[in-house]
Amino acid sequence: MTSDQFRAYGKELIDWIADYWDGVDERPILPAVSPGQIRSMLPANAPETGETFDEIISDLDRIVMPGLTHWQSPGWFAYFPANASFPSILGELVSAGLGQQGMLWATSPATTEVESHVLDWLVDLLGLPTHWKTTDRGGGVIQMSASDSTHTALVVARQRSTAPASSLVAYTSSQAHSSVEKGARVAGFEHIRLVDVDSTFAMDVETLERVITADVAAGLTPAFVCSAVGTTGTTAIDDTRRIGEIARRHDMWHHVDAAYAGSAMICEEFRRYQPGLDLADSYTFNPHKWMFTNFDCSVFYVSDRKPLIETLSILPPYLQNAATDSGAVVDYRDWHVPLGRRFRALKLWFVLRHYGAEGIRSIIRKHVALARDLEGRIVSHPSLELVAPTPFALVSFAHTGGDDRTNELAGAINRTGHSYVTPSRIGDRAFIRVSIGQTHTEAEHVERLWATIAAYA
Repeated sequence: MTSDQFRAYGKELIDWIADYWDGVDERPILPAVSPGQIRSMLPANAPETGETFDEIISDLDRIVMPGLTHWQSPGWFAYFPANASFPSILGELVSAGLGQQGMLWATSPATTEVESHVLDWLVDLLGLPTHWKTTDRGGGVIQMSASDSTHTALVVARQRSTAPASSLVAYTSSQAHSSVEKGARVAGFEHIRLVDVDSTFAMDVETLERVITADVAAGLTPAFVCSAVGTTGTTAIDDTRRIGEIARRHDMWHHVDAAYAGSAMICEEFRRYQPGLDLADSYTFNPHKWMFTNFDCSVFYVSDRKPLIETLSILPPYLQNAATDSGAVVDYRDWHVPLGRRFRALKLWFVLRHYGAEGIRSIIRKHVALARDLEGRIVSHPSLELVAPTPFALVSFAHTGGDDRTNELAGAINRTGHSYVTPSRIGDRAFIRVSIGQTHTEAEHVERLWATIAAYA
C-alpha cells in the first residue's frame, strides 16, 4: 500500500467510523446472530494472494457489523460503560501509526515521559496524594485493566513479606470484583478471605478485624487487603480510611480498587467516598470506563515505587543501556508483567486536552444527575424499589413482585433493542443494574428507558 492509498483509505475509514457513531442509536444494541454464524462467513483458509482494500472495507459491513454489540450506543446501560470518544480514537490512530515500543525510556523517551506527566496531571485532577507522582516517591503506570493492576499489587504484597508464602493471607469484600480472588490465586496466595458486607454491601470492618485476629492466632500472616470504591455489583463503597488503618497495624499492603468510580473523583464532591488515601499503598481506576478513553487504559498508582520495581525488575544484557544505568529515567517494563508496551498515554492525553477537566466534570455530573432522577422515579413507583444506594451513576432496583417479575422486566427492556441493562443477583435476590455513563447518553435516552420500565412494571 502506498502512502497515497493509505491517505485515501484512511479518510474512507474515518468517514465509516463517523457514520457508525452518527447512526449507532438507531441500531439494535444486541446482535441477532447465533454461535458460529460470523465465523461461517469467513473462508476456511487465509488468502494466498492479497485482496483489494475495497473488499476488506466492504466486509466490515458484511461480516463484522452484524456481530457487534453496540457498547457505544447511548442506550447502553449494562455492566459499566466502555467509553470511547473521537479524541480518544484519534489518539489510538496516532499511536498505531507511530508504532512505538515503550518498554524502556531509551526505546521511546516520548512514550515514557508523556505517560508519566499525564498520570501526574491526574494525581492533581483527582485529588490524590501528591507523593503518588513520578516526580515524588510514587508514580503511575497505564495497565491493560484494573484486573492487571490488582494482580500486580498482590504480587508485590507477596514479595515484600518476609513470612513464609504458605502463611500469607489476602482479604477483600465478598462484593469485590472477582479479579481480586483470581489475582490472589495467580500470585500464589493459599489463603483468601472474602469478608462479609454490611447493609449497604460495603465490607464490614468489624468482621475484617475479627477474621484477621483469628488468622493471626492460627499462625497465619495478613499480607494484603483490597478496598473497593464502587463495587461492580452495586457501587458499594468500603471504608478506605479504617481499612487503611487496619492494614498499617498489621503491615499489610492496602490496595484500593476504584476501577469505575475513580473517574468521578475529578469532581471534588465525590472525594469524600475515599478518605485516608494517604494510607493506601496502591490504587487503580479505569479511564476506559468513565473518562471517555477507549479500552485499554487502566491507571495503576503506587505510593512508593521502590517495592514495585524491586519485585518486577530483571535486567538482562540486551536491555541494559546508559539511561537506565543513570537512574534518572522511568523504565515502565519494571512496573508490570509485560515487557512490551504501546503508546497508550496518547489517547488519554488527547482526551484530557480536548475536553479539559471542566468538560469531563460536566459530563460526569450530568450522568450522575440522570441517575438521581431515575432513582427518584423508582422510589416513587409502587411496584419498584431500590436494592442499594446510588452514590454515583449506577441505579440498582427490583420489582416488588419478586425475582420472576424483576427478570421479566429486565427481559422486556433488553428486547426493545434501544436500551440494554444487566440483570444480576445479590445474595438470593434478583435485581436490575442501570449504569448511566455512555459518552453520548442524554436525558432523552434515560426517558426512553423509563417509558419501558413504567410500561412493564
